[in-house]
Amino acid sequence: MAADPITEPVNKPHEQDPIDLLIAIEEASEAPIRPEYFEGMVVVPPQPDFEHGDVIFDLAFQLRSAGLRLAGMGMGFRTGVDTNGKDETRSLAIPDFYVLRRKPTELDEAYRKVHKGWYPMDLLALVGEVTSSNHETDTGPKYRSYAAAGVPVYVLVNREENRVYVHTNPVADQDEPRKSFYRTTSTATPGEKLPLPDPYPPLDTSALLG
Repeated sequence: MAADPITEPVNKPHEQDPIDLLIAIEEASEAPIRPEYFEGMVVVPPQPDFEHGDVIFDLAFQLRSAGLRLAGMGMGFRTGVDTNGKDETRSLAIPDFYVLRRKPTELDEAYRKVHKGWYPMDLLALVGEVTSSNHETDTGPKYRSYAAAGVPVYVLVNREENRVYVHTNPVADQDEPRKSFYRTTSTATPGEKLPLPDPYPPLDTSALLG
């Protein structure tokens, strides 16, 4: 099992954009890392193990094989909020896998350039996370942040509980994002089919059986 994730509170978010903070943390690290940012906290995920990567690839491959050409892995996404006329970063996420609403447009690419490599979060139609030892991050801050951003579908493979969840129908609270949630949740055990809303295929979770 990988080491626990590192979280670091950002006490004065207005003094430094979290994007610049993550860049500084990456540059200072001796090991390759990909930090994220949720609810005022920098999160450095643990190094993934083989099982983690195997499950991610299997689920993303199922989506691709079903004809969802915009299914993928590896890109980062940003949620911004207008505060007194200033665009401030609210969250920075690198989902384990995802399906996009659309192929990035010139406007999306311009956004990515301005925000130093992060695409707008509204590109996401579906996100998926597979827990390592960071179960509370994926079930707490990430869950609420994806709901606050209005991401329609959140697939969560919780290896600690040995369960797979699909959260749908986000209820976003823009004033208090930590109160955001998904109205509907379905679940399956490894080896079962996990039904997803249209147009997605049910996911075969047998890869979780090892």
